Amino acid sequence: MAARNTRTRGYAAEGIRRNSAGYYVEGTAVRDLRTMPRQQRPYVVSDRARQNRERALSMNLRYVAFLTAAGVMTVLMCVNYLKLQSKSIKLNREVTVLESSLNAARLENDADYNRIMTGINMEHVKDVAMHELGMVYVGKSQIVTYTQDDNDYVHQYTDVPG
Repeated sequence: MAARNTRTRGYAAEGIRRNSAGYYVEGTAVRDLRTMPRQQRPYVVSDRARQNRERALSMNLRYVAFLTAAGVMTVLMCVNYLKLQSKSIKLNREVTVLESSLNAARLENDADYNRIMTGINMEHVKDVAMHELGMVYVGKSQIVTYTQDDNDYVHQYTDVPG
């Protein structure tokens, strides 16, 4: 159908042909048709609009001062931010050093405690307490029990009987 209604219009070298549906492209590449630009009427700008544009594009002393102050404030804020960030990094390093020294002290303390506890003979301590110091085990008549309410503390108004 396309071959019957096809007429060549001087675009045969570019592979563009015209048929009853309009232009179409032969091949796999789409080509630019190079259409003519539309005719535009000249754009007229009023005097007031022109003056507003000139005023918007001009920079007076107040505007320059404002931009300078804003730029200085921005630079100062950036410098302050960098100082705070540097201080934060320094403090984080100090915390890390202090945490590692605390962990080392805890390990040393635990090692000393274990060494001391293994060196103590509890049977010897019991023997000295009972025979030399006269200490005895507590009897059932000496144990006083109480029930605790929901409070976290106990008020003691009298001495515990002994």
